[in-house]
Amino acid sequence: MAHDTTTAPLAFSHEANTSPRSAEEVAQILANPGFGNHFTDHMVQIDWTVENGWADARVIPYGPLILDPASSVLHYGQEIFEGLKVYRHADGSIWTFRPDQNAERLQRSAARLALPQLSVADFVESVRQIVKADERWVPSAPDTSLYLRPFTIANETFLGVRSAHKASYLVIASPAGAYFTGGIKPISIWLSTEYSRAGRGGTGAAKCGGNYAASLLPQEEAYRNGCAQVMFLDGETGTRIDELGGMNVFFVRNDKTVVTPELTGSILEGITRASIIQLLQDRGYTVEERAIGIDEWRAGEADGTITEVFACGTAAVITPIGQLKSTDFTIGSEDAEPGELTLSIREELTDIQYGRREDRHGWMVRVDG
Repeated sequence: MAHDTTTAPLAFSHEANTSPRSAEEVAQILANPGFGNHFTDHMVQIDWTVENGWADARVIPYGPLILDPASSVLHYGQEIFEGLKVYRHADGSIWTFRPDQNAERLQRSAARLALPQLSVADFVESVRQIVKADERWVPSAPDTSLYLRPFTIANETFLGVRSAHKASYLVIASPAGAYFTGGIKPISIWLSTEYSRAGRGGTGAAKCGGNYAASLLPQEEAYRNGCAQVMFLDGETGTRIDELGGMNVFFVRNDKTVVTPELTGSILEGITRASIIQLLQDRGYTVEERAIGIDEWRAGEADGTITEVFACGTAAVITPIGQLKSTDFTIGSEDAEPGELTLSIREELTDIQYGRREDRHGWMVRVDG
């Protein structure tokens, strides 16, 4: 397993993009950015070798990567990534949310995929550097943000089943529009009974491309059945709720208890998930991290003990779930209204992120200037 060999903070060099988007083009994109459709003028790259560790940290023009056809990432899938947002506050300042947690999760993912671990300090500095280079791309319209995608790939040229001796860490940035454009509406999700997202001892807790690739086929099944997301069960018994294709899930009970599946090694340790748990506890809710089965959900929906269900992740923050559909049964209703606590917690969390509410836990980190 490759470890971080950096002993001092990295110094970043800068190469300006000589053909940046015009101010008019940027304004047009920011008026309707969508999600993941447009990319800023620059990117960050840091290279790693087993002999010398991390080196050559730089901000360079956004553009294609040159990869040899024998690059190990193309054959053995050594790849990990993160996702975090940058927010422009009302006073024009630019902030991000808990980047140290993204950095630590990237380290855990790297350890599982036998990739080098970048230090927390260098990860956070890479965020500052991309924002410094492309500050004009941070939108200011309500509920918009600049989405950052840090990732690490193995790029040694060889064919052989071992961890690579060369890798690169990069950060690209994409302006993101408001996730809910017509009001927050509960979604329907599809229960996958044929496929599992992850298995015991697998890579479920790592944020790696292979996990998402494995979810795409059942996600297509969800779309065919009129659902926006797919719900996975545990890979061992097929009875316990695991997570959605890209989000964690919470169940609100009528006794001021909220239940979310425990982290078993097959569930991604969501940063939004952890933040919601803290905010719920601040309000006096009891949060139970434990196994919860489909039967408990069905029974709780029937007798009213489960009053709300929602999913969470970086992109949507919090998404209410109105209905679970499967080949054999349905839980809830596609006409359900979003729950009171779901909306309230979402408002509190986004208010913190956009600087509209006090940040009691010191989660926000300023990255401009």
